[in-house]
Amino acid sequence: MIESFGIKDILDIVIVALMLYYLYKIMKESGTINIFYGVLAFVLVWVVAAEILEMKLIGTILDKVMSIGLLILVIIFQDQIKRFLVELGSKKRWKFLTSLFHHRGKENTEDIHARVMPIVYACMNMSKSKTGALIVIQQDVPLENYEKSGDIINAEINSRLIENIFFKNSPLHDGAMIIDNGRIKAAGCILPVSHDTDVPRALGLRHRSALGISQATDAFAIVVSEETGNISVAHHGRLSTRLSSTELEKRLSHLAII
Repeated sequence: MIESFGIKDILDIVIVALMLYYLYKIMKESGTINIFYGVLAFVLVWVVAAEILEMKLIGTILDKVMSIGLLILVIIFQDQIKRFLVELGSKKRWKFLTSLFHHRGKENTEDIHARVMPIVYACMNMSKSKTGALIVIQQDVPLENYEKSGDIINAEINSRLIENIFFKNSPLHDGAMIIDNGRIKAAGCILPVSHDTDVPRALGLRHRSALGISQATDAFAIVVSEETGNISVAHHGRLSTRLSSTELEKRLSHLAII
């Protein structure tokens, strides 16, 4: 058996390992890592019982459970599966190839800067006045379903418009603003709330919503605290608090889509 172990087998193991690692990464970001561990443990028991120890009765039962369980998992984790497929085919995953033939020009850099700075200026002003805000920037995973929960705006990014939307007397200030491809798509949107127990109690619903959308999608969320004026960001299931305007500008400038 060892003698027949060749390059194909090594490639097979590497591909499976990469798939498991990528699934682990997505599940960890979405806050469902314990379910990933449970499914992995069940698969290991199934392989040991059915294939290695050749237990026929247990093997048959586990085979039936696996066939039904696979369908259940697809239904439960349809959002994660959708995100997995979208990110797998995204331009960012093949960025190392496109970078060999394409270099970011001066015009593209200036265009990104023109889109980033109005958001930074708006967040700075809202931070000073302690105006609560939640801004979500779409990446590869579409956010149409969340846009429909609010009011469609479809306007160019403008710092004054952002500040007016989140003004305390504005009817849209409680919801989230969604930005995609350099435009404010919608405001007053409802986002999924993270139930992560690691989130400090001092942080409110806006921070949990920002973390929730970053776990459900690959979106980049910015939060301005109404209590303290601190600026926080959530991305890939991680929440960073008390950011300066310079740090916010750097993070926004590195986004693939804005």
